[in-house]
Amino acid sequence: MNDRTALVTGANKGIGKHIARLLAAEGLTVYVGSRDRGLGQRAVEEIGEGARLLVLDVTDPDGIARAAAQVDRLDVLVNNAGISPSLALPTDTGIEEFRRTYETNVFGVVAVTNAFLPALRRSPQPRIVNISSGTASLTWSTNPNPQFTPGSGGAAAYRSSKAALNALTVLYSQTLAEHGFKVNALAPGIRATDLNPLAAATGNDPAEAAQAATHLSLLPADGPTGGFFSWDGTPVPW
Repeated sequence: MNDRTALVTGANKGIGKHIARLLAAEGLTVYVGSRDRGLGQRAVEEIGEGARLLVLDVTDPDGIARAAAQVDRLDVLVNNAGISPSLALPTDTGIEEFRRTYETNVFGVVAVTNAFLPALRRSPQPRIVNISSGTASLTWSTNPNPQFTPGSGGAAAYRSSKAALNALTVLYSQTLAEHGFKVNALAPGIRATDLNPLAAATGNDPAEAAQAATHLSLLPADGPTGGFFSWDGTPVPW
């Protein structure tokens, strides 16, 4: 163990749980952010040494404040919690789905990041990793790319929310650069998680994406900031 600490939101399952496990294996104390106390505690027990439960719903401002009050110093924040309610086209998506998706994937990231900034500022090398999506790349959505077939408007709420998250990644990186922060976004690739039926049907290992997130979480002082990277380390165009 060392004295570094990390918080991973939505870490009771999927990619987030694997990220928490890998960071704990690196010797960090890892706060496993989970809306559900029971599921979060189960994940903590499975991860083992270094894992700590932090009940955290990224859509609950009061809950975020209570969680932030429990953490004095934070070296790594991984904004992993996210939802994809449907694969619907924008023309078939109700405004409430857009609101719900943005509440978690965009507003939740802002709320959590801002709440934990005082703790992050106490770190000599603060790192923020935003879990985005290759499908949020406007370039990839309109041109051939290595992750998906372009030309479809499906999953409009999810994809547009992650595009907004990419913009926030750039803005936070610019705002916090003088304080030593490294802020980057990760396109994890489609993974076998319960994010949506399409993801669940794949056999792609979530742990592979978690390795890339862990790398971005532990960047050295000369590492990149304000970047968007694929799970294999290659840059993704905005």
